[in-house]
Amino acid sequence: MSDLQKTDFSKWYIQTIQNADLMSYSPVRGCIIFKPDGYELWERIQQRFNDYLKTQKIRNAYFPMLIPKHFFEKEEEHIEGFAPELPWVTEVGNEKLEEPYALRPTSETMIGNAFSDWIQSYRDLPYEINQWANVFRWEKKTLPFMRTSEFLWQEGHTAHISEEDARKRTLSVLDAYTDLIENFLDIPVYKGQKTPSERFAGAVDTYSAESMMRDGKAVQAGTSHYLGNNFAKSFDIKYLDKDNQMKYVFTTSWGISTRLIGAMIMEHGDENGLVLPPAIAPTQVVLIPVGPWQKNPEIMEKLTALEESLKAKDIRVQIDDTDASPGYKFNDWEQKGVPMHVEFGPRDLKNDSAVIKMRDLDDKESVALDGIEDKIANELDIMQKRLLESARARNKANEYYDIDTLDDLKKHIETKKEANETPGFVLIGWDGTEETEAKIKEETGFTTRNIPFNPPMEKKVDIVSGKPAKYTVWIARAY
Repeated sequence: MSDLQKTDFSKWYIQTIQNADLMSYSPVRGCIIFKPDGYELWERIQQRFNDYLKTQKIRNAYFPMLIPKHFFEKEEEHIEGFAPELPWVTEVGNEKLEEPYALRPTSETMIGNAFSDWIQSYRDLPYEINQWANVFRWEKKTLPFMRTSEFLWQEGHTAHISEEDARKRTLSVLDAYTDLIENFLDIPVYKGQKTPSERFAGAVDTYSAESMMRDGKAVQAGTSHYLGNNFAKSFDIKYLDKDNQMKYVFTTSWGISTRLIGAMIMEHGDENGLVLPPAIAPTQVVLIPVGPWQKNPEIMEKLTALEESLKAKDIRVQIDDTDASPGYKFNDWEQKGVPMHVEFGPRDLKNDSAVIKMRDLDDKESVALDGIEDKIANELDIMQKRLLESARARNKANEYYDIDTLDDLKKHIETKKEANETPGFVLIGWDGTEETEAKIKEETGFTTRNIPFNPPMEKKVDIVSGKPAKYTVWIARAY
């Protein structure tokens, strides 16, 4: 792949996911087909997050994909936020429907309507559920996994007695997302609060986990919304409290999507293709016989025994005993991002050893067969940590704190462009007005990512107006 990742990141990305056989294009505009290896990545994300949900006693449910138009009209800000992207079902056969149905862009309205029936008393609260589903947003510009007209996600919805409880849930889920994204996918995140112009339509406050890709662009990796009483009032979600008074609930919603797969590819992939963190890889180790192994049955006997012992340690392993050449196999599995391959042939059999190669390292290592299972498990654990630390180091190298005027930002962008380098994330001061936020976007293409909870420093002056800054904000170009 030469230096394609540096010279044409989008082309590198498409080539990487196709060579890894994760997806294919569909005949439906803006939609992709998840191939088995791609879909298994999503299944493993589901499994990890479901484990968290179980600790919180939050159960999964499923709601209709079709949402009546009048549901959206109950929450004006919500419909305004999604209107440009909504596909509508208006007829069945030759019969025009009395009311159009939207293909689900998100489910606050449908679930709010259900909550109004299900929640009657303080004894019903908190009411917390999650849904794994497909959603539709008719995107004008698409990119596989990152932005498609149909995508897969989870959306959690909760109702609470108090604002305090609802806000606590909102932030606890953001922490759970951070754990999943950082410790499972090895993608560092920037946690913070969205600015009013960037928050979810109908929310009081939106919090996000933002991530920086290798090309310096931001990905909104996860969001959690505190909705206040907005949807409760629109859908009449009330409960009878202990004093026999009718009160509105406080609600939250939160979600992550298959965009995480795209972010993981962009974060860890190299010039040779996909690099998968061991925790999520469908195949963690591939065993490859080398040399004239077909003539020596003992080679396959040893590999089969190793395969079984690795499976006993819950390591996802397979043997590649196809008739392709070793070189082809090495390249093929490398492009699929498998964290480790193990080579074993006549020479290794004689020496009672095997050769291991980690996907993210250049060198191979010869190791004794005695105790190799523990060695393999340990190397996978080390790789999992190494990928996260490498990503953090890249992020740090592309964070900028000394840009205090719009002219400085423009010069920074131009300088990085000339050097074929990323402009990265820039920490700025913001006076809190939409006017300055809009001017930054209009003149540089940078958007506010979030107001970090723990900024590395406090910025004192607004980057556009020069007025005292009310907030310290991360800005970047984004997917």
